[in-house]
Amino acid sequence: MNSLIKIENARWIFGTLGALLLSVQVHAADAPETISVTSSAFDHHGTIPLEYTAYGDNKSIDLSWSNLPAGTVQLALICDDPIVEMPQPFVHWVAYNIPTDASGLPQSLARDAEVSGIADLEGMINGLNGIRQAGYFGPRPPVDGKLHAYHFKLYALDANLALEAGLNKEQLLEAIDGHVLATGLLMGHYQRTDQ
Repeated sequence: MNSLIKIENARWIFGTLGALLLSVQVHAADAPETISVTSSAFDHHGTIPLEYTAYGDNKSIDLSWSNLPAGTVQLALICDDPIVEMPQPFVHWVAYNIPTDASGLPQSLARDAEVSGIADLEGMINGLNGIRQAGYFGPRPPVDGKLHAYHFKLYALDANLALEAGLNKEQLLEAIDGHVLATGLLMGHYQRTDQ
């Protein structure tokens, strides 16, 4: 009888440990979307003004966020357009090593790989976008009759990963896998209607 109790206890212990490990290793795609992400440039599902597109001034939008989960140590951001498949969504912005002291990103952020001169953003890195350059690259859809969607997705991470400069979207997602506590999404739209 004692053997049976020991076996059952071992099963409970290993089952509990397994559940804890699974809960810690949250994949980026499975993280809850609980962070609020906003911009003064447009509302969620609104139209991105021309000045923030590559057809206009190509300046980055401002972002603000709130409701970061407990345990957030660092943030990362990816903006892409899933309508443009090349064979994957076109990437407009990759940013990481964002300190949690920052409550957002300012408009017209410099495209330098390493952000400097902004106190709350010291250490932030602008990764590589879809044209293999650092920083923001605004919407520039073809005249294809489609309303394009731009997903500004913020990731709350449980560790200071101190990632090096030069990562693209895929490399960043691989680096943060297992460290994502929660995400937040701001979606904007833009359609090119003339030539």
